[in-house]
Amino acid sequence: MTERLADLTAVELVSRYQEGSLSPVEVLEDVLARVEELEPQLCALYALDPGAAGAAARDSEYRWRRGEAGPLDGVPVTVKENIATRGTPVPQGTAATELIPAAEDAPAAARLRAAGAVIFSKTTMPDYGMLSSGVSTFHHLSRNPWDLTRTPGGSSAGAGAAAAAGYGPIHLGTDIGGSIRLPAGWCGLVGIKPTHGRVAVGIPYPGRAIGPLTRTPTDAALALTIISGPDRRDYTSLPPTSERFDPDHFADLPEGIRIGLLLDAGVGLPVDPEVTAAVSAAAALLEKAGASVEPIAPIVTREMLDGLERFWRVRSAYDISRLPEDRQAKVLPEIRKWVSTASDLTPFDVMHGHSQMHALAVAVDTAFADYDFILSPVAPITAFAAELAYPTADPLKPFEHIAFTVPYNMSAHPATTVNCGFSTDGLPIGLQIAAPRFNDLAALRLAAYIDSVVPTHRPWPTLG
Repeated sequence: MTERLADLTAVELVSRYQEGSLSPVEVLEDVLARVEELEPQLCALYALDPGAAGAAARDSEYRWRRGEAGPLDGVPVTVKENIATRGTPVPQGTAATELIPAAEDAPAAARLRAAGAVIFSKTTMPDYGMLSSGVSTFHHLSRNPWDLTRTPGGSSAGAGAAAAAGYGPIHLGTDIGGSIRLPAGWCGLVGIKPTHGRVAVGIPYPGRAIGPLTRTPTDAALALTIISGPDRRDYTSLPPTSERFDPDHFADLPEGIRIGLLLDAGVGLPVDPEVTAAVSAAAALLEKAGASVEPIAPIVTREMLDGLERFWRVRSAYDISRLPEDRQAKVLPEIRKWVSTASDLTPFDVMHGHSQMHALAVAVDTAFADYDFILSPVAPITAFAAELAYPTADPLKPFEHIAFTVPYNMSAHPATTVNCGFSTDGLPIGLQIAAPRFNDLAALRLAAYIDSVVPTHRPWPTLG
């Protein structure tokens, strides 16, 4: 089979650039050829800029020749459209936004550029990132490369589709309730929501995080080390991590690890038996290798999830109410229906809802008292129909699928995904690995071990 440069990992690309056997220009050309071939079906990209990317690739080629290359020099990457890049509008997935070019790169995008990465495009998202699908009033509908009738997930919808389709190796997404991990799980990828503050965001908010979606744990770790670090624009950003990325021993399983296995979220949609079976099989492989694995009780309660939903509903209603009426009318109808009920809530309801962020954080921290990692499904179901805004098809029940993911946003713990199997209809099943705060690379190392031992790997989708 002829090698497709677009399918090489970032680690492989950097190695081959370094030895002089490959050029960033060649790689970008192959990535753009893949985009031209598949993008009409996937609709994963926004603001594709081949001209600027070509110039950046040629500059990178020059730096490699002179021995001045950065750690990601010449690696093609995409950035979710709500991560600002200078000169490009940030529509936030909705036709209600005024298209004003961003004045500067957001911290994560700036770090990618400083490392020499070639940002060739942004990726799509749903309205305001409030959906776990690719449904948007601004972008075309993004689809899952494994099955075009299914969603890639969201809100990092385009990032998930682009990574699974092989639009280069690294794709940045954002996550406030599962928006990196859900598309990663439904597209067969590795996606990490880092410790809160590990990656500086342009506008900090409780639970909001930026992280990579990739095909391999080592690429995710490499990308995370590049985009991590403090920035003056994010008062929650952390000092540089002391964790070290060692690709040569990344898949080694630490001795004596204690794992809590969470198969019941306690609330929300019932878990598909195929999802339970795939996650349980991965846990059994860890136990066979010497890890201690124990079932644990649900972390999330109905009070927690409903309270958080009420608070977010009021917050979103407030944001939308500040728009002129003509722009309010352009917001996705499902979101307008959801926020229309915000006025039914009392101030006490809102305050109680806000308090559930703290309750979730305490519950997660308590669950980690006896464990090094908590394993669970990423989602209770596999990817749902692409045209649906929510898997429930009910705007008034928008968060019934995030009970496995959202706790770690509220608690600030890192959580990553790795593929652990496929459903009978060929859809990826994601395993979530949560770790104590600041142990981001430890979570990715465990993902690398699981990735090395699960027997269910399949070729990446080619769409025929």
